[in-house]
Amino acid sequence: MDADSNKIVKLNLKRDQKILDFNDFQKQNITFDILKLQEAYRQIITTKKFDDGGGISHFGAICLTRKPGDPESVKGSKARGIYWTKPDKSGAEVSRDIKIDESEYSEFIPDYENTYFKEVFDVISSKYKLGRVRILLKEPRSTLSWHRDPEPRLHIPIITNPGCLMVIDNVAKHMPADGSVWITNNTKYHNAFNGGEENRIHLVACVLDYKFN
Repeated sequence: MDADSNKIVKLNLKRDQKILDFNDFQKQNITFDILKLQEAYRQIITTKKFDDGGGISHFGAICLTRKPGDPESVKGSKARGIYWTKPDKSGAEVSRDIKIDESEYSEFIPDYENTYFKEVFDVISSKYKLGRVRILLKEPRSTLSWHRDPEPRLHIPIITNPGCLMVIDNVAKHMPADGSVWITNNTKYHNAFNGGEENRIHLVACVLDYKFN
């Protein structure tokens, strides 16, 4: 784990305010070639469009893994999967979308085997038990809902800008596009927003065997 990942920032706060604990953002001891990642992304989008997950605005996904031999397993709601949110002033939690057995998404899609993403997948799948592996789009000046997911997520930023932040509980962090790999505690309530004027592109994988302290 990177030394910065669990550093607590001490601020001059009042007693009833929380200090900022970045332990829910954990940098891994792996790096990839960011230029090759960006080139692989450009290769894919010449022939593949983002799936909007069933009409979700400002969101897009390109799945890199699927259920073996099942191209339908990466379309529509299956590009997103179940999550929980608090959509109104009552604060009541509700579930959205469909439950997915992440462990079934074991096949790297053959169309992308000649890209650098296959090398990345081989490395990360040798170190973690993965579910779906996707390229996720967050459009400019947009945000996700305040929600939680069933499992942690592995992030490799590919294209980003300083206005892109992920917020977990009360802590916000920018993950730079420098080849670094992060695992984030998406089992807590969180969101992500892109306050810039270009697309934010991350490779994101569901991680089924990672435990946060």
